[in-house]
Amino acid sequence: MKGSTYRRCYCRGEDGKALNKACPQLSSRRHGVWALRQELPPREDGTRRSFSRSGYDTAKDAQTDLDKVRALLDLPDTDDADGQVRIGDLLEEVSKDKKAQLPGLEETRRRFRTGLKLTDVMTVADLLDEWLEAKGKSRRATTVNGYRSRVNYHLRDGLGHHRLDRLNVGHVQAFFDSIDDRNEVIRAENEARREQVAKATWGKRSRPPAAEARRLAVERARLGEMPPFRRITGHATKHDIRRALRTALNFAIGRQYITFNPAAHVDIGSAKRPKGMLWTAERVARWRETGVKPGPVMVWTPEQLGAFLDAAEGHRLYAFFHLVAHHGLRRGEGVGQDWTNVDWQARTIAVAKEIVTDGWTPIETDPKTDGSAAAVKLDRGTVAVLAAHREQQNAERAARLEQRLPWTDTGKMFTREDGTWLHPEMVSDAFREIVSAADLPPINLRDLRHGAAALVKAGGGDIHDAKAKLRHSTISLTSDTYMELFEEYEEALTERAAAAVPRARRSVSGTAAHASLTQASHDEGQVGGETSPDLPSN
Repeated sequence: MKGSTYRRCYCRGEDGKALNKACPQLSSRRHGVWALRQELPPREDGTRRSFSRSGYDTAKDAQTDLDKVRALLDLPDTDDADGQVRIGDLLEEVSKDKKAQLPGLEETRRRFRTGLKLTDVMTVADLLDEWLEAKGKSRRATTVNGYRSRVNYHLRDGLGHHRLDRLNVGHVQAFFDSIDDRNEVIRAENEARREQVAKATWGKRSRPPAAEARRLAVERARLGEMPPFRRITGHATKHDIRRALRTALNFAIGRQYITFNPAAHVDIGSAKRPKGMLWTAERVARWRETGVKPGPVMVWTPEQLGAFLDAAEGHRLYAFFHLVAHHGLRRGEGVGQDWTNVDWQARTIAVAKEIVTDGWTPIETDPKTDGSAAAVKLDRGTVAVLAAHREQQNAERAARLEQRLPWTDTGKMFTREDGTWLHPEMVSDAFREIVSAADLPPINLRDLRHGAAALVKAGGGDIHDAKAKLRHSTISLTSDTYMELFEEYEEALTERAAAAVPRARRSVSGTAAHASLTQASHDEGQVGGETSPDLPSN
């Protein structure tokens, strides 16, 4: 393609038109500037175009840029018409901005060979959009929605403006530090609002006097001007944010956009998984006194679980609660369970589908992980409960058909009265109602799954048995969550085992027991005036 360098000026004649090469002063080397012009591949519609640029001080400078333009034009093969158009589009776009630098040859070659856009500078926000679109085609809707939430509420505003190829560890670390700073502001504002709420509240049942009413009006006006209560971004959420960013940047590495993942080298502290705690008698008493739960993950004792199942036995979802409590299915796995995946002879159910909510809409998806899609061994009692539930469901179906009411055959073990899917939140609502009516210490429905791990220990199993029961991917996940719970059970089992030994004498206090037992050993050990040797004490 034709191209050249030449000298030009901006002088104009008496008619106001540019003289260009006709300027008589161009014969002087000090007059005018150097320029270049290079013909480009035609546009897709066949029209001609060219790359032109001026303002060079010397012919050598103009020739250097002309050589760069020609090197870029040589990237596509001669028979690659589409590639030639792409390079032409790039150079035409650059030509419009006289101050824009020419694209680097190596970077353009990399983008050209990997099929990337040549005319755009990719930002982190551009990457996040592309990554979410790709994830939407291959991952569960709920997983993608979780990623999208982290992107829209945190990453897009915090890091989206950075050029992807220039994002570094410092940028990412500053972003997470800013979250900590914002948390401190939110804590201070929330505390100030609590204090103002107290000032603006009339705690008595009677109507306040006129002077007090005026003061309250002033305080309430001040309260209205204050920021509302806000939630801080917790440590677990920060780890979720970094996980989303790290995954997106790994996606960028796979697409050859970048070669380094700065999110993998940012320190935000280790994530602490909530520990399961037993509702011991002392903790129950303290909760009844203060209304405060001892921890975020509470687990019923076998006696408390039995009381719940007794209270739930008359409910049409009793079989669901029994199955989840004894075998640790997740809520969505229980709601999505099909009758066809029950093996009555082998006493197993295959967890193959689950029903979860996308926003509020229930959707059917594959289990959470590959390990979750596994067979669960059932005890005989649970098999009997499920068989009775199936008879109940068949009776409901027959009754509706007899009354000419609609029935939808979804094949699910647990359904609504018309056979349609249960909304997962309906199960949680029923669970909370039964717990409240039974006056039991509160747990979440998900905590029944944690309780299934505790039953493994109560039945003599160990942490590896709990991993298999809950279908965890790693033993560390099980250990991090349940080791302290198992240790609490270990103490209870130890005391129960010791109490199983029958003794003639029972003590009520440690000191008195030691004294009475020691005295008894001396009294019973005296034979013919001789005393038996003392037993070693622990």
